[in-house]
Amino acid sequence: MSENQETRTTAGATNGCYRPKLSFYHASPKGTGCAVQFELLPARGDEDGCVMMQLANQLTLGDRRGATPVYPRFDWDNKIVVKLGFGDLTKMLQVFRGECEELENGKGLYHMTSGFSTKIVLRHLIDPVQGYSLEVYRNARDGKDENRAHILLYPNEALGLACSLESSFGYICFGVPAASARPAAKKEEVIHAVA
Repeated sequence: MSENQETRTTAGATNGCYRPKLSFYHASPKGTGCAVQFELLPARGDEDGCVMMQLANQLTLGDRRGATPVYPRFDWDNKIVVKLGFGDLTKMLQVFRGECEELENGKGLYHMTSGFSTKIVLRHLIDPVQGYSLEVYRNARDGKDENRAHILLYPNEALGLACSLESSFGYICFGVPAASARPAAKKEEVIHAVA
């Protein structure tokens, strides 16, 4: 995440305009779990809005037995970060809504940067379990670094995520309306309007 995006996130969180992150943590007793976070960054000026998706693989098992449970930890230091723009999000919503079973007929979405290529795979599953499989593959363009994360979102989680993404489109497209865009009413105008 760039310094500009971190500043935007902090500013949004402090002024109470929106909740900064929606997270799902799925630990596995085998240590193969994953966590995913979605963070809304509204449009600003000439900059398009987006949702930043961050995935972290499970790092430790944890142990919930005993008087002081130890919860599993996730490897946020080596997380995979993907910027989901308008087109990416609309295609993901088509899967969540049942308009298609997989992103791009099973081919997934591709993002290319100067250093990495990223593939995002989202598919609706029915058998052996119901839910939505979200996988992200990140490969360095020089072939030296590979990273993969996978999480299964349960149907209720996918429904909540889809509703959250749908309601974020106004912010992604148009930003957060400034409170100062409309001048505040003068005190005597308010009193007169009430009387």
